[in-house]
Amino acid sequence: MSEAPAAPPSASADRAHAQGIDLLLRPPQPRAGWRLLPARVGALCAVELQKLRHDRTELYTRAVQPALWLLIFGQTFTRIRAIPTGGIPYIDYLAPGIIAQSAMFIAIFYGIQIIWERDAGVLNKLLVTPTPRSALITGKAFAAGVKSVVQAVVVIVIAAVLGVALTWNPLKLIGVAVIVVLGSAFFSCLSMTIAGIVLSRDRLMGFGQAITMPLFFASNALYPVAIMPGWLQAVSRFNPLTYEVDALRGLLLGTPAHLALDYGVLLVAAALGITAASSLLGRLAR
Repeated sequence: MSEAPAAPPSASADRAHAQGIDLLLRPPQPRAGWRLLPARVGALCAVELQKLRHDRTELYTRAVQPALWLLIFGQTFTRIRAIPTGGIPYIDYLAPGIIAQSAMFIAIFYGIQIIWERDAGVLNKLLVTPTPRSALITGKAFAAGVKSVVQAVVVIVIAAVLGVALTWNPLKLIGVAVIVVLGSAFFSCLSMTIAGIVLSRDRLMGFGQAITMPLFFASNALYPVAIMPGWLQAVSRFNPLTYEVDALRGLLLGTPAHLALDYGVLLVAAALGITAASSLLGRLAR
């Protein structure tokens, strides 16, 4: 007695088999850049913050300098009353400037880290992955911003202990965090851009020390722009730190500020910084 003929394979099985063969012959299409970038930025930022989690010494040591500025410089000049501050105590006027200064000092030497990664071979390994260079720079810039926000919290707590009348409005504090992140993103990208030009840690440290204090003193962190010499006022208008301090004072103290202009300038500066640092990143790997 003959066996019954085998049932023909179903159409769905044929399609699955054809799709499996097709995947072997033709690799799947990669995700679009706009979908890949946020994931890569988040991953790289998480890697940077893991370093902070394992070694918190940097946070404690960097809190010393802003504390000294507020304790010594702030309280001394509050007694002297030599700088016009619009009727508010000088230590209150100084606190937002010290927040911006401490954030800048964290970010401005970020290029040293990327040169160290180049010397250790880590950067070359990252550059051969599908990760866009802009994602690598953005991840590091955002991590610098998060570190600076932590530092800003420390300065705000010190200022509150000293009696500085800061706002505790949650929305304004979120605005402060955004400003600090944008400012730190620009200064970290500036540092990485310089790293892509000078290519060595020693030269970068020299450039970093040469530009940090001029940027600080050419801003409104210590005194109003109105009392500066005319040439210094012109310089301060091109200094992103001026706009960062102006926004921080407006948010934390309620003083008159140009928040839309401040946010806009810092956003454009951060975008330009990411573009410049990304374009020079390849020089570090040569």
